[in-house]
Amino acid sequence: MADTMGHSATATRNTSVALGFCLLALAPQIFELIWSIGTIPGWGAGRGPVTVLVSHATALLAGAPGALLGSLGGETKKTSSDVLLALIYSYPLFVVAIVTLFMTIRSAQDYVGGVILMALALFALWASSDLQGMRGFSFGAGTAPRMFGGLLVALSAGIALTGLLSDGPAMAHYSWRGPLFVMASILFFALAIRPLGLVVSAFASFMIAAFGSHETRWMEAAIVGACLTLGCAILFPYVLGLPMPMFPRFLAQ
Repeated sequence: MADTMGHSATATRNTSVALGFCLLALAPQIFELIWSIGTIPGWGAGRGPVTVLVSHATALLAGAPGALLGSLGGETKKTSSDVLLALIYSYPLFVVAIVTLFMTIRSAQDYVGGVILMALALFALWASSDLQGMRGFSFGAGTAPRMFGGLLVALSAGIALTGLLSDGPAMAHYSWRGPLFVMASILFFALAIRPLGLVVSAFASFMIAAFGSHETRWMEAAIVGACLTLGCAILFPYVLGLPMPMFPRFLAQ
């Protein structure tokens, strides 16, 4: 009975880790989908949400398998960026997620940390895939990303393998509140800087980031945010000479 319970607990943990890796495999697509929502009110530029969703779904379900089969058949057809993202980044992580279901993880921190580093390296390889020097032995702007990305993939795979072969610490508790609100503040600033201007977007972004800690004192946070906003209002347009809108569009009009 103890062995059955232990096996069940291990299977549950592996399922949770595998689902996390699947979410990591789709993280760039999800981020672009969230970013594209800003194009609806005209806050950002780029593809709309429907176009992003259809493009990535097509690339994952049809484009990437077709390109993979074509490459095995000797075809040299140029692939789109969405298809390359699926082939270089998403598919390898999906494979890792499937393998995780059948493995015994002895050191969760090493294994998960190694896979996350591998995801970072794969994303770097995809982001620099259109640079010269990324294929063969030709040198160019993509030579260094190819070398360091490949080296990081190998090292991260070694770290993940260590988590399977040797005992180590389990996953420590990680608080998502801080990183979540910091990322939300950055995303808000990027989307709001054009329609709301530097003053409003900078102060609002600082206050959103302040939600990342339960120890925040809101009066002090408001004072610090106002001081930082004043500093940004002086630094960017006057000291650095950047043509940034200062106030919301409806006030300027």
